[in-house]
Amino acid sequence: MRRREFIAGLAGAAAWPVVVQAQQSDRMRGIGVLMAYDESDPEAKAHLSAFIQGLAELGWGDGRNIRMDVRWPAGNIDRIQRFAKELVDLQPDVILSEGTAATVALQHETWRVPITFAAISDPVGVGLVESIARPGGNITGFTATEPAMIGKWLQLLTEIAPAVKRVAIMFNPDTFSGGSNNLPSFEAAARSLKVELIAAPVRGDAEIETVITLLGREPRGGLIVSADAFVVAHRAPIILLAARSKVPTVGSLFRFARDGGLLSYGADPADNFRRAAAYVDRILRGAKPSDLPVQLPIKFKMALNTKTAKALGLTIPETLLATADEVIQ
Repeated sequence: MRRREFIAGLAGAAAWPVVVQAQQSDRMRGIGVLMAYDESDPEAKAHLSAFIQGLAELGWGDGRNIRMDVRWPAGNIDRIQRFAKELVDLQPDVILSEGTAATVALQHETWRVPITFAAISDPVGVGLVESIARPGGNITGFTATEPAMIGKWLQLLTEIAPAVKRVAIMFNPDTFSGGSNNLPSFEAAARSLKVELIAAPVRGDAEIETVITLLGREPRGGLIVSADAFVVAHRAPIILLAARSKVPTVGSLFRFARDGGLLSYGADPADNFRRAAAYVDRILRGAKPSDLPVQLPIKFKMALNTKTAKALGLTIPETLLATADEVIQ
């Protein structure tokens, strides 16, 4: 081979990795999305839109350089598990999950596909990550709570309804695996506020009705509802039963007060979804979930329903009215 041809061949070979890299960066990427709620839920759709907008700002567009497959299990554990398998079988580059049940179901299906969660209460406690700083494995993301929120829910409930002395925390163990893990923190906060805490695991309408009816039969009962997919999907009967039984109730999602609950306080899910887009972007560009620390929420929202307060015979303190992000009348 002539020397000039040999050098030209070396130059061409040196260029191969660059060409391959360019081709890889241009290929269509797959993103699976396992939501927690029903597709008709306007707030859930807004959360997904926040994620899509976040991706767009980072240069990703559905149908242009990413293909997005979304599943909506509507809080049903069987559908959550089935959809988790479906998404993993599609072999996407990364999966976005909402809620503990969805992420746990995905964890059972794969240890290879990177997973970013957008709203989980206790990822360490349920075994999704090794630690907040060093997740390990193929999963990382953004939590829906931080430790101080547990006491905050109880504080707000006793502030708006000072007569409350017994508080039940309602959750579905199948869709909110962190419920039991959080009980020690709830109990510590309850002791400091001198209220009795009652764990209220529920799996169906009959159990929901029993819990709220029993709370209403004796005076000074209050209720905190978790943000797990099952409870949120059943928020309408919970709100109705709480109103009938005169039980002041606090929820963690903004929609709870909008739909007729007394008060809601929690992390802004849309903000978490926007932030999750940045992690998905980094994973698509080569980062490993194990190197991305779990992030705590940074934006919180509080809503008050004055109509519900009036029906319960409660007067909302001016301090709460002044700090609420939304007052529903």
